[in-house]
Formats: sequence, structure tokens, C-alpha cells
Amino acid sequence: MVRPLVIVESPAKARTIGKYLGPRYAVKASIGHIKDLPKSKLGVDVENGFTPLYTVIPGKEKIVRELRSSAKGADVYLAADPDREGEAICQHLSEELSAKAKNVYRVLFHEITKDAIKAAFKKPGRINANKVGAQLARRILDRLVGYKISPLLWDKVRRGLSAGRVQTVALRLIVERENEIRAFRSEEYWTLGASLAAAAPPEFTAFARSFDGKKWNVADEATVRGIVAELGNTPFVVTRVHRREKKRYPVPPFITSKLQQDAARKLGFTVRRTMGLAQRLYEGVEIGSEGAVGLITYMRTDSTRVSEEALRDVRELVRTRWGEPYLPHHPIYYKAKKTAQEAHEAIRPTSVERTPESLEAHLEPDLLRLYTLIWRRFVASQMNPAVFDATDIEIDAGRVQFKATGSILKFDGFLTLYQEAKVEDTAAEQDAPEGEGVLPEVHEGEVLTLRELRPAQHFTQPPPRYNEASLVKALESRGIGRPSTYASILSTIQDREYAVKQDNKFFPTETGEVVVELLVESFKEIFDYEYTARMENHLDRIESGREKWNEAMSDFYRRFSERLLTAEREMRDVKTEAIETEEVCDKCGSKMVIKWGKFGRFIACSAYPECKNTREIPKLCSLDASAPRAEVEEIQCEKCGRPMVLKRGRFGEFLACSGYPECRNTKRIVKSADSIGVKHDVPLDEVCPTCGKHLAIKHGRFGEYTACSDYPTCKYIKLKSTGVACGKNCGGEIVERRSRRGKTFYGCSRYPDCDFVLWNKPIPEPCPLCNAPFLLEKTTKRTGTV
Repeated sequence: MVRPLVIVESPAKARTIGKYLGPRYAVKASIGHIKDLPKSKLGVDVENGFTPLYTVIPGKEKIVRELRSSAKGADVYLAADPDREGEAICQHLSEELSAKAKNVYRVLFHEITKDAIKAAFKKPGRINANKVGAQLARRILDRLVGYKISPLLWDKVRRGLSAGRVQTVALRLIVERENEIRAFRSEEYWTLGASLAAAAPPEFTAFARSFDGKKWNVADEATVRGIVAELGNTPFVVTRVHRREKKRYPVPPFITSKLQQDAARKLGFTVRRTMGLAQRLYEGVEIGSEGAVGLITYMRTDSTRVSEEALRDVRELVRTRWGEPYLPHHPIYYKAKKTAQEAHEAIRPTSVERTPESLEAHLEPDLLRLYTLIWRRFVASQMNPAVFDATDIEIDAGRVQFKATGSILKFDGFLTLYQEAKVEDTAAEQDAPEGEGVLPEVHEGEVLTLRELRPAQHFTQPPPRYNEASLVKALESRGIGRPSTYASILSTIQDREYAVKQDNKFFPTETGEVVVELLVESFKEIFDYEYTARMENHLDRIESGREKWNEAMSDFYRRFSERLLTAEREMRDVKTEAIETEEVCDKCGSKMVIKWGKFGRFIACSAYPECKNTREIPKLCSLDASAPRAEVEEIQCEKCGRPMVLKRGRFGEFLACSGYPECRNTKRIVKSADSIGVKHDVPLDEVCPTCGKHLAIKHGRFGEYTACSDYPTCKYIKLKSTGVACGKNCGGEIVERRSRRGKTFYGCSRYPDCDFVLWNKPIPEPCPLCNAPFLLEKTTKRTGTV
């Protein structure tokens, strides 16, 4: 008898589900998508109803053959994730396996627990065509935009550039924020604090709120000094005392976007790292004798719904662990946004009784930190609010009105367990008066004693650059993309070198700014914030069955093709632009012009090609335009004695001899707040096995490496070991290497005698399924590193 076949996306998920289903079922993994549009061509027949040409992904042929063999004569249960991507995976598996299988079913679950798995297999269903249509529409939209617009960028800017439907809009946010910062002009302003004493302690500070009946707005020192002099002999009289009880309510359990933001702020995780860890917690982690256990519910969700069973469990935990004062009289139900998929739940522990403390021995540190964050937020969401005693005191002092505010925590409530991190998304008044602390008992009409007046100078700050948390919040608030796509959006704009992160802030590169400028000029509607959000709503309507995917594509493509034709005629050709400057060429006397090259703008002689004089445009050491300019150390070339100058190449800034091309000496650099210097070699105690001299840590274009200190006379380089024996059993070990293009790969230490090679990092742990001698670390756009 043929065993029923269950197919999921990953081996980890297969292992966890297999444990619950037992040996009666064969559980196998597709390792993500098995089919996609071909990379070599558009793959969409726009003349025939936007028919997609899906093909098996190169490298997946063996997996498909094995699944077909296992499906022969069997009942097949497709158990991919309960979202659009999962539904598309199921559709493609069904297309490949239906001819061989007895029956094909779709099973859905939102947590990998014994009860959830059994319930799903009791009621198998069919593939949701609407979800498949929504995923197909998104894929075709992205393909049309990418494949149709990218050649324009190759022609007008440089080859290798690409446009993304949603990524370009996210990049636009970064570029426009940078433009706001550049245009910002800081303005001076002054605050005035008064240290006061009442009849009862303690002393306290009140701040000026109004002057002559108008809101306090003093912009210069002379004015504030005049006010201070005036207040020296003025009585400070209490005019109003307002005491009240203030409550701070708990926040809902996590949805995907809020988990990404909180993990970024509190744990310092990138969005991709967060989603990769969450995927592992969902699919199953080895917990001692229990084996693989799914610890959280599905992590791609926009719903705050929680099952009644989970509510009962968490309320019982709050009652027994913290007591009745912390437990609300009734469960708290949170309102979800209109587009939320209520079939999903919020992100929560599959068992609230699995406390973070009970998992410390089983989870690696980052997994435990993320699980703790999820567990605490979920439990806190069903606790009573925190209660504060708040007091406001208003004080008249002649023409100036002061105010003091104080707040004392009376009952911590949910704050005993969880406090939401603040997001930095607007210009913060860093020196704003604080409103926490104890205020004395005072009464209206009481005259206070002035101890000290403290005027303070401030300057308005530009809006902050986006970090990952604030960029995700900006995308979410505008309805751009969906939380499940944010990780790939943020990764793509960095991978394409359209933006870089410095000190955890996003800075657009010169190329990124040019791309946004051209695309917004030529495709104003396509890359508009509201239009992009409307397209997401169209995808939601397709998923809910209220719209046909091919009709939506037809409407989009009609407008898009019109703009495309116009852009082909009218888009600026950045490659041929030459912006004249006042500078004169020191070699031929012609005007120097600003041109666009492979690595951005540079200054060149207008007499090119007769005169080939060029130079770098001076750049600030820091990408931060508001940062002080760094000075280059006076470093001489040790080969020819000429000064070294700062240049920029494809791998970033470096020092090069000013005698180029006669002298081609270069050096890596290290930056500080006010200078640029050379990265010096770090000598080691270890001896070179080739020549006997000491090894040193050196700095190359791909980072640090260990090599002989006598380079280039001795060219020995120490390869980084992985601790894994060569897969060909030749006696060598697998070591980390780099290709000529800088890509990391892993090969045998006995090369060239042994040509064994891997592109994924080997981990010295045996496979728990097949006992292979080592595992491979893989990174995908969807799941991150696993």
C-alpha cells in the first residue's frame, strides 16, 4: 500500500510535522518554490491574457523527479504555508504531480502543533484559486516593471541597473528624506526653566509655556536674557493645580510588521534576521526529548485575532503568576485593520506555558531573545493597564506663564512584563522638558520661591534618516508592500547598491538618487506612493475574489505601456550629460565638466577624447551631510614619494597615489570622526609555514584576511577552516575561499589535487534525517539564513 505523501517547503517543517503524523505518512520538502518565470526572458504573454510561462527552477529538477516518484498512486497533501506564496507553491506542485497522484489535497494550519496538524488533516480542502491569482498578479506586475524599465536604465545610466515596482518606491522614501535633510536649515530657539520651592518639599522645575498670552517662542539670547532680568523681582504664583489618574493600556500581540519594528529597536535585528529566526521558531526547534516543536504561530500575519483556547491559557497564567490585580475581568479583543486576514492569528507562542526560562537550555541566544519578545508581548496583551498619578501645576510670573508636569507610577500592570519601544520617525526635540517625577503638594494662590532661572539654547534638528524600523513603519502606514515582503524590499535596495546603511541609518547612494529621479520623472504614477498602495489593494481584492487577476493586469498594463513609450523618447540620458563648471583643465586649458561614470559623477575635461584629464568630485568622508568634513592624513606613497589622495572605486573609498598611472600604489583606509588614515597590518605571533616569518592580519577589498607579513615576496594566505572534512574523503578539509569577483565559496584545502566545492557554508553537524556528515547554511529572500 502506498503511503500518503505530505509536501511542505522546508526539511525543518517536514521533521516537525512528521513527528506528529507518524510513519504512516511520507513527509517531504520542496525546498521552497519549484517553478518561477524564466530569468532569460519576460515570461509573460501580454498579447494572450498575460499568460505566464512558468518553468521548473534550474537546480530543482531532481527534487521534482523525486516528488513525482513518491506521489505515484498516493494521496498527496500539500501543506505549504497559509499565505499567497504558499498557495502558489501548492499550485505548482499540483501541476507537476496531479498526473501521478491518486488525489491532491490542500491542508491548512497556522501553528505546527499536534492538535492543529490533526485537525487540518481531518478536513483537507482544495487549492484556493483566488490566492493563487493574487500571487500570480504580484509576480507578473513585478516582472513587467522590472523587465520593461530596467533596459531604459541600462541605456540612460549604465548597464546592470534594475527597477523594482515596490523597491523603487521604498528607495524614493529614503531619497526624499535625504533631500529634506539637505534642504533643512537649523533655527535657534531658547527654553526657560525655573527651579522653584513650595512650602512642602521637594523642589521642582517648571518651564515657560507662554509669554504675553502667546505660546512661548523665543529665538534669540538677547530676548531671553531680558525676560530673565524682568523675572528677577516677579512673584511666582500657582494659578491652577490639576491632579488626575492616567492609564496606559497594553498593546495587541504582534503582527508581522510590529514584530519587525520591535525586534529592530529592542534587539538590533535586521528585518531579514527577524523573519529568518521567526521562521525557525514556527517550523520547529529541537527541545530535548520532545524532539522538534513549533514554538510560535505563523509569523506572516496582519491579524490580531487570538483563539479562545489561547486566551483561556494566557489568562490562567496571568492569574496564577501575577495574581488577580493584573487580570482584566474579561478577555481583551483587539480590533484588526480592514484588510487583515481573520483566518490567521496574531503571532503568539503555541503554548504560553513554554516560558522563556524553560527554553534557555534549548534555544540559541538570538532565537531565545526573539521568542522572549513574542512571549512577553502576548502575555502583556491580556493584562490590566498601568496606572499613573499625574499632576499639572500652572504658574503665573508677570508676563510669563510656567507649567510643571509630574507623573508617578501607581500600578505597573502590563508594564511589569513589556514596554513598547519608541520609533524615531520625526525630528525629535531632544532637549524638550521632561514630565516625569514627583511634584510637591501646592494650592492655588500659593506664592513659590524662585531658586534659579535656567535659560537654555537649542537648535531645531532635521528629520532623522530612516532605520529599518522606521522605514518599515513608513511603508506600512502608506500601505506600500506587505509585511511579508519588507525583508526582501530592504535587502534588494542594499544589494543593488541604491542605498547603504551607516550607523544603522539608510543613506541613498548617488546611483540610487539618479535612478529615483529618472523613474519618478518618467513614471510618476507607477512609482507614486498612493498608486503603489492602490495596487496592493487590488491584490487584496483578487485574493478575496472581488476582482479578476487578468483584468487588473490589463488595466495596469494599458497605462504602463503608454508611459513606457513616452519614457523611451523623453527620459534624460544621464550618460551623455555634461554639466559645465568654472574649473579649467590643468592639462589643456579647456573647461572641466561634471559627467556620469560607472562609479557615479566625476569631473572630466570637456575636450575628451583629445584630453583625458579626470578627477574625483570631492566627497565628505561621512555619508552624513551634516557631519564635519574629515581631513586626510598627510600620507606619502612609499613607492614613489608622492602624496596619496582619496578616491572612490566599486568597492568604496581608498587611498591612491597621485602619480597614477605611472604609480599604481593603493591603500585601504580607516575613518574616524575627523580624519582618514591607512589600515595598518596587525602582526600575529603565528609563523608562516612557507618562509618562517610572522603572519599578519591584512585588509583587502573584500575585508580582513591572514597572510604572510613579507607579502608580496611570500604570497602565503591562511585559509579559514570550517572544521568540516572534504566531501570526497581525500584527507583535506573544507576551507573558506573567495572568487575573483569576491563571492565566498568553500573548497577543499588540497586544491588543485581535489576540486570539491560548495557555494553554501558547511556546518559541522550531521543531518538528523539522513545522517549526512554535515549541514549547509542557506540564505533565501523569504526565510533569511537557515
